[in-house]
Amino acid sequence: MKREVIQVEPITSFLRRWSKLPVAPVTRAGNMVFVSGLPPFDPETGELGNAPIEVQTERVLAQMKLCLEAAGASLDNVMKCNLFCTSAKHFAAVNAVYTRYFPDNPPARIFVCIPEWTGPFDIEIDCIAMI
Repeated sequence: MKREVIQVEPITSFLRRWSKLPVAPVTRAGNMVFVSGLPPFDPETGELGNAPIEVQTERVLAQMKLCLEAAGASLDNVMKCNLFCTSAKHFAAVNAVYTRYFPDNPPARIFVCIPEWTGPFDIEIDCIAMI
């Protein structure tokens, strides 16, 4: 099965400018869709900066939704999410936003605390979906 790289603008450009690495925001193979962990890019400028965790989480989930749609999937197709966050103190605030995106029958998930990022943000979320 061959991997299909799906370009999602402006997210693809934001990722390339920020990371300077060959990275795809989303790939698809057969009926599986993989969305990369994305930092909370400002949707207007692509910049990363200090924003409240609720704003960061909202940006990441909106980007994830856009990537899923570009691959022919939706939030309803998500089987697993991995949430990576710089502090457990953000757990309740992140969950308040996350619940709006997955109100019923949520996917499997994990919330992992990490010590630091390579940029000025506190959260990334990746996912796997089936279509």
